Amino acid sequence: MARRAAGPSRRSPASGGGRTVAIVAFDGVQLLDVTGPVEVFTTANRYGADYDVRVVSLTGDTVTTSSGLVISADGAPGTLPQHLGTLLVPGRRDWRSAVADTDLIGLVTDLSTRAGRVASVCAGAFVLAEAGILDGRRAATHWELASQLAAAYPQVRVDGHPVFVRDGHVATSAGITAGIDLSLSLVEEDWGSDVARDVARQLVVFMARPGGQAQFSARLAPREPRHPAVRRVMDRVTADPAGSHTLATLAGSGGVSVRHLERLFRTEVGMTPGRYVESVRVEAAQTLLADDTGTVEEVARQAGFGSSESLRRVFQHTLGVSPTVYRARFRSTLGDRTR
Repeated sequence: MARRAAGPSRRSPASGGGRTVAIVAFDGVQLLDVTGPVEVFTTANRYGADYDVRVVSLTGDTVTTSSGLVISADGAPGTLPQHLGTLLVPGRRDWRSAVADTDLIGLVTDLSTRAGRVASVCAGAFVLAEAGILDGRRAATHWELASQLAAAYPQVRVDGHPVFVRDGHVATSAGITAGIDLSLSLVEEDWGSDVARDVARQLVVFMARPGGQAQFSARLAPREPRHPAVRRVMDRVTADPAGSHTLATLAGSGGVSVRHLERLFRTEVGMTPGRYVESVRVEAAQTLLADDTGTVEEVARQAGFGSSESLRRVFQHTLGVSPTVYRARFRSTLGDRTR
């Protein structure tokens, strides 16, 4: 059954987007990739929007999600109207199985030609890429899958940092809950910021999530070096992030010249020695902030940044959040209840 919700008198949409939101479900799909956007669009109807949200599967039958939970569909694709406002494609962690499903790719390809805009959540970007919809476009996906998307579809301009990106009529989002952020932005586009803000408040989520994916991702692991000098340098840095790691001292520990060390790092690690030192220190600071009770100033010194101001600048540039905010988000879900 199509999902609509009773609400106050209808307001005029801010854009000309069609009212039908078609979400394609299939076996193995991430549950929250589907239910998050459904909740956003149907909640928007309580505040004046007029979405007709439909979850469709290839055959109209139920699908088994990644969690093992079985969800029903509103019907097969043939039950959809000819014109769709939004086509939304969720993801499956085993994206190779999804892109190998020729029926799924054919369906998405067909529906995309009938939709005013096309969107994906998480690994759904792989389905859009396989269908050729992302060719030449900037796209986002889960931080852990960004390099795989770039390697599998070099014609897509993959950006692993944003929570979601928009390129023309195509929007792609990062992992799982980012589908909520993306859907809120589409509601705002259609019905204005007041409706989107009402939805965000009702769902107790950020209207616009601060920071990008970097604050959630594991540090990008450098390539495994073959040269023994590079391995010695990397071992020295990881053993003591706060140590004195100038180019000269690093080159000396590796037994090579500064210029040769820089060339080796770019070739074998994919970054400069200085960037590698900074990445190790950021990771050390993240661990200390999440696990320790020391002040931000103490964490900065222990991680090798020297001062809290230096740590703050690097965190803002690298992760998009301050050290204090990072600690508040990742230290514990228990807060003061443990005291």
